[in-house]
Amino acid sequence: MDDSRRPIAVLAGASGFIGTALVDALIADGYEIRRIGRGERVDWTDPDALRDAVEGSDLVVNLAGRSVNCRYTDRNRDEILGSRVRTTAALREAIMQAEHPPRVWLNASTATIYRHSMDGPNTETDGEIGSGFSADVATSWERELFTGDLPGTRRVALRMAIVIGDGPATRMLLNLARAGLAGTQFDGWCPPHRRYRGIGDHPTGPDRAPWHRTHGRQRFSWVHIDDVVKAVRFIRDDDRLHGPINIASQHPSDNRTLMRTLRGVVNARVGLPTLRWMLELGMWAIRSESELILKSRWVVPEALTDAGFVFEHEDLAAALADAQDRRRKTTLPARSVTSVA
Repeated sequence: MDDSRRPIAVLAGASGFIGTALVDALIADGYEIRRIGRGERVDWTDPDALRDAVEGSDLVVNLAGRSVNCRYTDRNRDEILGSRVRTTAALREAIMQAEHPPRVWLNASTATIYRHSMDGPNTETDGEIGSGFSADVATSWERELFTGDLPGTRRVALRMAIVIGDGPATRMLLNLARAGLAGTQFDGWCPPHRRYRGIGDHPTGPDRAPWHRTHGRQRFSWVHIDDVVKAVRFIRDDDRLHGPINIASQHPSDNRTLMRTLRGVVNARVGLPTLRWMLELGMWAIRSESELILKSRWVVPEALTDAGFVFEHEDLAAALADAQDRRRKTTLPARSVTSVA
């Protein structure tokens, strides 16, 4: 191999919030970027083009998958699962056929693979896999990643917590706070429905949506976008790291603290608390799901920290304030930008 050539990174889902940040970072590292996805030069429907894309590459990162910020209708459920499994399977087939496969393949996953946890954190070593729709999507996704033998390629599942930055999740939280709606959200009884039932070849969990008496103390695991990018670089360069890896801050919060912090960041005096049945009505109106807020996600990064990774963003309030500042900079009117220049 010619050591003077630029390293090659193949990215799927590069146009999203995380993908955009990662593309910028890899270009800064000197990589040539090959993109896969709808509207890109390489499309998921062309297996020959996929094989050519990964051929001779150094790094593959797959972030593709339909957003979970929607109503879990049957159609959306199938697309959330299928978009993840299909793209991962297509990449695996392409890598298997490559004469010079990538050294490392990082595939997106999610920290919501773990159970609703109020009694202790989940690590890669002792974490308990959950049940129901979201966990089944994650386990099917990772099963597709680790199927088969790829002796020349190290595989990693990035179990990411909620990412703080100028992305859709943070914007939604900040908008709630500005509207006076960032009060504690209490899980409890809800009208029965089947949208969270299991899915895939081995569906798990109850048929009806579960609920819990969390008293607003459901855990909130998070990670700043800068640390996601830093973790990708770290994992890329450390051959010891493989398998599932938690990408989450060492300092998870809880719902009460999160909402109080949001109010402080936007200087909101009022934050109306909501019960589960009230939240269900609001989520129906905005076409989303209460699980995204009410599930207790308690995840910590054992593998990364044991390998020596150091997080840049340790404080949730500072991370949210940073996200708001970045949002303000990107939305400055054109004349303001010109005057500064």
